[in-house]
Amino acid sequence: MSDERPFGIPLSDDVLARRARLPAKPDPVTLEGKRVRLRPLDLEHDVAPLHAVSNGEPATLGERRVGAYDADAEIWRYMPAGPFVDAAGLGGYLRGLAETPNLLPLCVEDVATGQPVGVVTFMSNYPEHLKIELGNIWYTPLVQGTGANREATYLMLEHAFGLGYRRVEWKCDALNARSRHTAERMGFTFEGIQQAHLIVKGRNRDTAWFRILDDEWPAVEARLRAMMSGRGVDPA
Repeated sequence: MSDERPFGIPLSDDVLARRARLPAKPDPVTLEGKRVRLRPLDLEHDVAPLHAVSNGEPATLGERRVGAYDADAEIWRYMPAGPFVDAAGLGGYLRGLAETPNLLPLCVEDVATGQPVGVVTFMSNYPEHLKIELGNIWYTPLVQGTGANREATYLMLEHAFGLGYRRVEWKCDALNARSRHTAERMGFTFEGIQQAHLIVKGRNRDTAWFRILDDEWPAVEARLRAMMSGRGVDPA
């Protein structure tokens, strides 16, 4: 099979010029959907409510309710930190994200109630190569399986490709079957396993790599729109 992107293929002046327009620290942005709103993380106001819906204690969101749950198993097991016994611990972790030079954390907010329900980030941003990653993604069990993640991912992809990125990545622990299944279900292409990639929480992490390229985005966008309209596969 021929290589559609052979080594050394020249890029147009327009593509190359995009690199100068994109900052290393992604610009703050608010992305509005029907279910969720993504907005810049406010450490002063968001940490306490985010901790309340991610610490394993019973929680409510409108008419939705979850009882006590295993916060490690449901949220934090494959994340670089957590669970957090108190809001200060979560705040320290989130502050570290906010201070990373090429990362933008966004609070995921339930549109109907205005309540914070999770965090996502644009990370590993390399404008010089026109690539960026969606990562550090977590949601309270209150919205897992409701379509919140699917819509948030769509909004982030739409924004990234609209800015001119050529490649959007999704990486996860190779053992994280839920994340791998979600990535493939939403249209990311699996590229392989990078072995001994990281040490996380004192343990080896092999990393599964996924991506969407700019010329693949129209088809993926149509797939996600179909899913959000109820004509696609199960919610994420």
